[in-house]
Amino acid sequence: MFSNIPVLERLYHGLFIVLLVILALLFFACLIRAVVGPRMADRIVAVNMMGTMVIVAIAILAVMLKEGYLVDICLIYAMISFLAVIILTKVYMGVHFEKQDEEENRYGGR
Repeated sequence: MFSNIPVLERLYHGLFIVLLVILALLFFACLIRAVVGPRMADRIVAVNMMGTMVIVAIAILAVMLKEGYLVDICLIYAMISFLAVIILTKVYMGVHFEKQDEEENRYGGR
């Protein structure tokens, strides 16, 4: 009954490798979107997606390597990624509203 365990472990190991390769490809696609844009909102969403994919990759590595401390690192990274996206959004909104106020002052409040 338990003779299939090594086979399952090898299958899971192969699945984890495939998932990590797919995540790496998606990560580079998001990196391209973050650089190219075209809008700032696209860049912010791409950075958020990249953070989420790194969290998933760390979680997969935690299961694959059977290391519990990686889950803690994953949680800490999730909090830092969340705060980074919030700060980027706040900065972008501040710049956007500043430009909007300058245009209203320049053109007489249109």
